[in-house]
Amino acid sequence: MAAGAPRVFVSHLSGVPVFDPNGDQVGRVRDLVAMLRVGGRPPRILGLVVEVVSRRRIFLPMTRVTGVESGQVITTGVVNMRRFEQRPTERLVLGEFLDRRVRLVESGEEVTVLDVAIQQLPARRDWEIDKYFVRKGRGGALRRKGETLTVEWSAVSGFSLEEHGQGAENLVATFERLRPADVANALHHLSPKRRVEVASALDDDRLADVLEELPEDDQVEILGKLKEERAADVLEAMDPDDAADLLSELPEEDKERLLALMRPGDAADVRRLLAYEERTAGGLMTTEPIVLRPDATVADALARVRQSDLSPALAAQVYVCRSPDETPTGKYLGTVHFQRLLRDPPFTLVSSIVDSDLVPLPPDTPLPTVTSYLAAYNLVSAPVVDESGSLLGAVTVDDVLDHLLPEDWRETDFHGEGGIRHGRT
Repeated sequence: MAAGAPRVFVSHLSGVPVFDPNGDQVGRVRDLVAMLRVGGRPPRILGLVVEVVSRRRIFLPMTRVTGVESGQVITTGVVNMRRFEQRPTERLVLGEFLDRRVRLVESGEEVTVLDVAIQQLPARRDWEIDKYFVRKGRGGALRRKGETLTVEWSAVSGFSLEEHGQGAENLVATFERLRPADVANALHHLSPKRRVEVASALDDDRLADVLEELPEDDQVEILGKLKEERAADVLEAMDPDDAADLLSELPEEDKERLLALMRPGDAADVRRLLAYEERTAGGLMTTEPIVLRPDATVADALARVRQSDLSPALAAQVYVCRSPDETPTGKYLGTVHFQRLLRDPPFTLVSSIVDSDLVPLPPDTPLPTVTSYLAAYNLVSAPVVDESGSLLGAVTVDDVLDHLLPEDWRETDFHGEGGIRHGRT
């Protein structure tokens, strides 16, 4: 851990209010959700269990927590109100870690966990368990009189998984350091029963990333085995174009039922994509490119490009449009490429360096023309603009490749001798 990274003891979070960016209270923290990991790595904090006004308990992912300080938690404002259900791979920190009897690694002495400290990883929104506050002694009167001490997570045994263990929990833990494409490759070679068990144990964001890398038959099979509300959550976490491709494979009745369960904003993006032919710019595009107004600066643009959840293709350029700055936007003015952002001072307005020479793609542009366009201008992404001049989205080179490769390309074993070997994240 880097020095200075935020550290919080979980007992201080119990009952603290959760606010959205506007200062409105969402609810109160009732617990934290952790996932055990293999290889001697500290448990990862997945999110918070928040009790909202109706006394319903919901799950708030840590990726949507922007601040934990001064007796309050601040969120991005995007909250899923579906009831929290604990999954087999998850542990409740307050409910299951506190008062637990564990052992000190060095001495083998049994201790009681009184509190747990979590710390944010540098330059990321991920959180891990960092330290344990423990008391020596075996309970009763001794528990109150025993020596207390704060130890590193690695100094305590009893909170990690064995590499050779069985069950979905351990298998999911071994997948954590793999790229989504590698997890998808492993899932594809499991039995249908085991594939669904492991997929069900993944959290929504991870399962969404993995589904995007699976063959269509596997996608449909896994989605069909999930509870409908869970399936809708996973579709919301997928890129809109990938969610649209998956939904287009389902019967009309199933597709409409899942769309109705999704958040209105997410469902609207997917419905717009479903309205276009599959092998056209409109059917290929994502509706979530980086969009900036003309008065944004280079510093603003670079801050958006740095977002860790963006693909390299989408982070390669920003699109300058008049308000509104979410697709479909106001008038599309042009593109600013990442290299240009690096060459100009931070205070420069993006409107002064915009590239407006390239004609954007209409949404009905066929796939061969999209491919030629990207190749001719050496682009990894291209804007899609309607007749009124509004930006609808962007077509990225990875989406084009998906449709140019053979239909069974995802079923190729990339790990065989002489094949491509993916690195670990």
